[in-house]
Amino acid sequence: MLASVDGAIGPAEEARIPATDEGLTRGDGAFEVLRLYGGRPFALDDHLVRLARTCAGLRLDWDEDTVRAEVGALLDASDRPEALLRVVLTRGGRRVLTIEPLPPHPPVARVMTVTYAPNRVLDGLKTLSYGGNMLAGRLARDQGFDEALLVTPHGRVLEGPTWSFFWVAGGELLTPPLEDRILASITRAYVIEECGAQERVCTLDDIAAADEAFIASTVRTALPIAAVDDIELPAAPGPVTQDAGERLNRRIQQELASIA
Repeated sequence: MLASVDGAIGPAEEARIPATDEGLTRGDGAFEVLRLYGGRPFALDDHLVRLARTCAGLRLDWDEDTVRAEVGALLDASDRPEALLRVVLTRGGRRVLTIEPLPPHPPVARVMTVTYAPNRVLDGLKTLSYGGNMLAGRLARDQGFDEALLVTPHGRVLEGPTWSFFWVAGGELLTPPLEDRILASITRAYVIEECGAQERVCTLDDIAAADEAFIASTVRTALPIAAVDDIELPAAPGPVTQDAGERLNRRIQQELASIA
């Protein structure tokens, strides 16, 4: 695994940042993760736009031109065509970029709901303060599920710890609204654009009545959901999920061809 720290490229296990960096000690920083297809980054511009928004929200200084140059240099040095690119900016002023292998995931997912209240101060920001998200996933796996689905104390379905939630009712593709304080996922935006999905408030009753559902994320693209808690969905994958996955993959290939 390769890493770049402030432009210095080397093995990730040898990369170093100061132990006093508040990105480490307080989770104070910003990050983005994007997917490489054939060594080419998908939606890099979109990710950097969101990174800029997060840095502005955190009052964290950064230089986009420098990050772009370091991304290019790391990609040139990497021999891993199918991978993830992670960009981390810390409060201590460090720029940490890594090329990581794609994590494994099942062909369909069983998800468990976890009660979660969004942090309003961090609304819409993709920060390093991900402890709650990571714990939610561990709680779900402890109970034999693949993923966690975050639900407010009042019963509104939000998103996964690292993914967006879509469900199908009466043939219509739906997703919870950003106003419910979920992250403006880039993959979510592409699915909405390609498939005409609509935002709608979601509850567990809506899931119980759903025809199908899926996870949308950079890593998984469109991953069918087979069950939510003890609710078994009728189809995994269903026809709308399959169509969404195909449309998303076509869009990815079109975007990559345009930068070839």
